[in-house]
Amino acid sequence: MGLGTFKGGIHPYDGKELSKDKPIREAVPEGDLVYPLSQHIGAPAIPVVAVGDTVLRGQKIAEAGGYVSAPIYASASGRVKAIEPRRVVVGDMVESIVIENDGAFQSVEFQETEDVSALSGEEILGKIKEAGIVGMGGAGFPTHVKLSPKEPDKIEYVIANCAECEPYLTSDYRRMLEEPEKLVSGLKIVLQLFQNAKGVLAVEDNKPDCIEKLKELVKDEPRLEVKALLTKYPQGSERQLIYAVTKRAINSTMLPADEGCIVDNVDTLVAIHNAVKLGRPLMNRIVTITGDAVKEPANFSVSIGTSFSELIELAGGFKEQPKKVISGGPMMGFAVFNLDLPTTKTTSALVCLTEDEAARLAPGPCINCGRCVEVCPSRLVPSRLADHAERHLEEPFEKWHGLECVECGSCSFICPARRQLAQAIKSMKKTVLANKRKK
Repeated sequence: MGLGTFKGGIHPYDGKELSKDKPIREAVPEGDLVYPLSQHIGAPAIPVVAVGDTVLRGQKIAEAGGYVSAPIYASASGRVKAIEPRRVVVGDMVESIVIENDGAFQSVEFQETEDVSALSGEEILGKIKEAGIVGMGGAGFPTHVKLSPKEPDKIEYVIANCAECEPYLTSDYRRMLEEPEKLVSGLKIVLQLFQNAKGVLAVEDNKPDCIEKLKELVKDEPRLEVKALLTKYPQGSERQLIYAVTKRAINSTMLPADEGCIVDNVDTLVAIHNAVKLGRPLMNRIVTITGDAVKEPANFSVSIGTSFSELIELAGGFKEQPKKVISGGPMMGFAVFNLDLPTTKTTSALVCLTEDEAARLAPGPCINCGRCVEVCPSRLVPSRLADHAERHLEEPFEKWHGLECVECGSCSFICPARRQLAQAIKSMKKTVLANKRKK
């Protein structure tokens, strides 16, 4: 059987050798923990604690602000120091709960479920919702909403996104290598919601050790299989992953469920296992601290709310002052200008680089080479879309299918003129969608 793939894509330097062989270490927070109330798509969470309250690890500190929302839990014990706006990675000031860490990590008691297979679909969804689980691969969409399609009987595939195609990131790789049983358990729990579906663990072929380990785990599971994918960016993008696994095409007007598919990230599925089987809410996630500016690149199990600066210290600090620090991967992450920022449910990595190539090379005029068209996984003409975006021409931007862009950045990466194509298109998409909502 051939490797699953899609048309287009690129092969950037992946940088994974810096941290791929570093086992997961627990990052014990020492300072204050900051919990932004907007760590997910949808309505912000609403505080259920007040300044001065004492809280325990695992205690709910904010409840969901609506159906498309998610509660937030303390990841350490201590005192609520403040509820105030704090800066987050995208630069916004977001209302946040600040907990003064007492270092004791006193915890609430968690209630395990002895027989998960005996739970009803409603009970499983209730546990996932109550645990505050969101998509931990980047977008942060509340998982209980994703797992509640209108016609669950029409779901044919539940895909575990094990691609981790972003350069430098190795958190999912370490999770698959060290705790594959939890990943498989989470996928099996989701399959209980969709009786006509099969589960697919989709892994890029640059992770043969993970493929081998997962195949061994599912060899006696008739509803589970491991699908090897061609290593290529953006193989982990939802639309491209679905096509690579099923050959079904998704566009911007559709949800994956419209084509019978559900996709969840590795850490999300592990969080589902922890919530449904162990009764533990989402308090931790794996974060890769890496880049050529870091002394000791590492993969940490991080208490959500921990400051980036603490994680850098645990990784030995900087061996050279970085010129660019990115929250997430270098293709789709956000450049940050200081380290006094909290990790959230969607923080996958901190990439610290000694060179800022994007700033060093000034963009020039388009030379009509067509390379951006060749690599675009959505089969668009990025150079033309960027022209429309730079001129603020909404009608031709839509006519040339600009809303189908998945914002992967492949076009900017490959452009010999160093045009910031993806950034222009992304900004224009926001404008077009905002104007559509106004109408």
